[in-house]
Amino acid sequence: MKVPFITKEQVEEIVKTYPTPFHIYDEKGIRENARALNKAFSWNKGYKEYFAVKATPNPTILKILHEEGCGTDCSSMAELILSERSGILGDDIMFSSNDTPAEEFIKCAELGGTINLDDITHVDFVCKALNGKMPRKMSCRFNPGGVFTLGKSGEGFQVMDTPGDSKYGMTEDQIIEAIKKLKSLGVEEIGIHSFLASNTVTNEYYPTLAGILFELAVRIQQKAGVKLSFINLSGGVGIPYTPDKEPNDIAVIGEGVHKKFDEILVPAGMGDVSIYTELGRFMLAPYGHLVTKAIHEKHIYKEYIGVDACAANLMRPAMYGAYHHITVLGKEDAPLDHVYDVTGSLCENNDKFAIDRELPKIDIGDFLVIHDAGAHGHSMGYNYNGRLWSAELLLREDDSVIQIRRPETIEDYFATLDGYWDI
Repeated sequence: MKVPFITKEQVEEIVKTYPTPFHIYDEKGIRENARALNKAFSWNKGYKEYFAVKATPNPTILKILHEEGCGTDCSSMAELILSERSGILGDDIMFSSNDTPAEEFIKCAELGGTINLDDITHVDFVCKALNGKMPRKMSCRFNPGGVFTLGKSGEGFQVMDTPGDSKYGMTEDQIIEAIKKLKSLGVEEIGIHSFLASNTVTNEYYPTLAGILFELAVRIQQKAGVKLSFINLSGGVGIPYTPDKEPNDIAVIGEGVHKKFDEILVPAGMGDVSIYTELGRFMLAPYGHLVTKAIHEKHIYKEYIGVDACAANLMRPAMYGAYHHITVLGKEDAPLDHVYDVTGSLCENNDKFAIDRELPKIDIGDFLVIHDAGAHGHSMGYNYNGRLWSAELLLREDDSVIQIRRPETIEDYFATLDGYWDI
């Protein structure tokens, strides 16, 4: 059962100042989760989490995580600047991008961040962009190709992704050649990075990925004569969006990676390699809600509840058919004896937060919490139909609420047209 971190009474007070719809984040939950992650990997002296900025690009969130020891995983100029303006610099930045403009590599180097190369051709590209002055610390992204599978029927989980169809990363031969070249160009600290599956809800994924990358690291040492400084497990540790699944146990995951580390890297004389992660969804998704209000009901061939949020506020259900749990505040214990499609206002039929969802009877004016919207929620907003981005709020540890991003205005929407009305 999913329980909101805010109550009906709290929302009724919040909307006196900040009208719906809005995204709200739970500071206490975020901090506790970050501490649990750091504890799970505390066996590794160099461990660091680089939070995936694309998941929740808000400076207040980044600063909270930075206070808990996390860096930033950036993938664009805007994300690099967001990290910079949040006071997160140097080794606290990991820059993992693809099809990257030269000016973004230059910006990362200026900030002292670690550049993670997506392709072997990017070695020369970066060298040219930086006029031959390569950064002290760089890494290369690995793509093993083929199909990645994890789990067996009957075990309650099955993960399958196809790295061979992914645009990201290098082959093994390419990564060995790239690392040799980086070493010859004077790069002092070199690492590897890989991402094979997304939103895995199993404690097996990270240890399995770690085993693949640790074995690759040993082969790189043998074939390239380079001892890696760090291995980045990237993201992929997910959350259970549906209430029937058990969440990942980060302590079990950390110990599983530890076991692989001791089995593979320690005997190869690589026991001092640092482990990095780049978690976005796991770090933030459960600690963010989209709060919206029921404003219409419709009775035709199906029962519809129209809310004041739409896919412009949370596009995952429309884009992916993704499930997001819904709680009707004040009716948490009411019977789920009605079946609704919960819809937004866009002129698109896929603008639905839920389809044929069993919920309690919803009345006009009821507040709905859409769960697990803390990552890839507000950040994926857009302006189709001229709909505006909503505010972001923070529920502080003392239960006070502050606004950490104001809602977009009509003036914001038209700002890029200033000076062009009369053409």
